[in-house]
Amino acid sequence: MNTTLYKLFYSSLYIKLYRNADVLVNTTFGMKKKLPNVEFRRLVPKLREKGFYKSQEKRPVNWKRYNQSQTEEALMLLPKINELVDSCQIKKINNRGRRGIDVRILGKVILLCEILHFTERQSQSWINILASNINLTSKLDDRTIGRAYNSLEVQYLLKQVFEKTKYSDGILSGDGTGLETSRRQNYGDKKTSTKEFLTSIVDSREIIQAFDFSGEDECKAMHSLVKEVKGDSLRLDAGFNDRELVRKIVELGMVPYVYPKKINKMNGDDSWREMYIEFMIDIIGWLQEYYLRVHSESFHSAFKRVYGILTKTRNHSKFVQVTARIILHNRARLAYFRNRK
Repeated sequence: MNTTLYKLFYSSLYIKLYRNADVLVNTTFGMKKKLPNVEFRRLVPKLREKGFYKSQEKRPVNWKRYNQSQTEEALMLLPKINELVDSCQIKKINNRGRRGIDVRILGKVILLCEILHFTERQSQSWINILASNINLTSKLDDRTIGRAYNSLEVQYLLKQVFEKTKYSDGILSGDGTGLETSRRQNYGDKKTSTKEFLTSIVDSREIIQAFDFSGEDECKAMHSLVKEVKGDSLRLDAGFNDRELVRKIVELGMVPYVYPKKINKMNGDDSWREMYIEFMIDIIGWLQEYYLRVHSESFHSAFKRVYGILTKTRNHSKFVQVTARIILHNRARLAYFRNRK
């Protein structure tokens, strides 16, 4: 995108938000004006002072619909798992000399194991009891279930299933969190911790749109994740305070809300400068948009509370386990919001 089109594009986003053409002309199209960097740096620390920003009302919960989605979960889950998995393509990657079980069946088995919180040994008998519900015609032992978690074909299948469960409302937020691999781990145990790290982007309904489980630094991971999502806006905390990342977000058609640091300067390219000019013009309005990011933190909290620690030891098996849990989380959120209509 050339410079003129870039300015016009971002300017249209700016006008849409604030209808303030005078400030837009003075700042975007080249009229030299000193930016209020001193005032900006003095203001940023005050944002965390008690009473500066009044918390917004919590989103109401339709408890009737919530109870319905919980009590009818099993009735909705099995048909939905069959529908999603059966609609996916199978890619033959490596059978390791084995005549394996149908990959679709293995994908369904893993999803059932994660929703029921079973280990491979626990799941063996339960899967055989539920066999008719997932079109399984032969018995599976615990070793076959364990190998499924380490299968590239199953990973490819579950990636497709995830893509089918990530409908977005366009109001996006991103964050990173550690996933515990033992009960002893906690956020205070930093020196000996071996937690796995998950970076994700969710919408305002807490439906995951993209995630990274590679262990890469969360800011670096976000550079890749933003290319995988479509939305109107994206909110990130100060850990993602990166000029290049802000530029990418704008180029992808989203309005960025990246929490400032007190060492920041407003000077920079159009995307960076305009983001913090908007911040200075209407601080409360900007913070109201930014704090929709609470849904990202809420997702991480709920995700760890519902599914618990990671129980797999191999890296690939952990990735498959996390993918399956995210699919189940998205399906549950979609079921709840569809029931609200």
